[in-house]
Amino acid sequence: MNQDDTGANSLRKVVVVHASREVAWRVFTTKMGAWWPLGTHKIGRAAAVDAVIEPTVGGRWYERGADGSTCDWGRVLVWEPPSRLMLTWEIDADWQHDAQLKTEVEVRFVSEGPETTRVELVHSHLDRYGPRRDQMRDIFDSEQGWTGLLAAFAASATKGGNP
Repeated sequence: MNQDDTGANSLRKVVVVHASREVAWRVFTTKMGAWWPLGTHKIGRAAAVDAVIEPTVGGRWYERGADGSTCDWGRVLVWEPPSRLMLTWEIDADWQHDAQLKTEVEVRFVSEGPETTRVELVHSHLDRYGPRRDQMRDIFDSEQGWTGLLAAFAASATKGGNP
């Protein structure tokens, strides 16, 4: 985790998943559309049908609309399966894509046994939201933010990514 970005400029969340590290990684990175609440957590105009992380450094992180359109959320900075993923979050405080705004989401998958994985998420550089930093941090720290998203992810990973 980035030790230089602490306090109010970052948010840390941890969830324990009852699945192997490989399954947790796969569900987070290739089955995001199965657990991400696309009906409410989307920024494109079209109804969202999937959330995609391209599996390579420099790859896109985006939502896919029912009409085939895509809407970027960020980019892949680090791709180290099945242990570490880092993405840019390029969504501004008005919930629009902004390629100039690059906060970072780092996710680590730590094996705690054959069928238990600790997933650590740090969303950093929140200072880049300027005067809206505290507002955005509160949103990310809520049930509608990373708290609820990671709970949905953990439930999905426990089932192996199956509905």
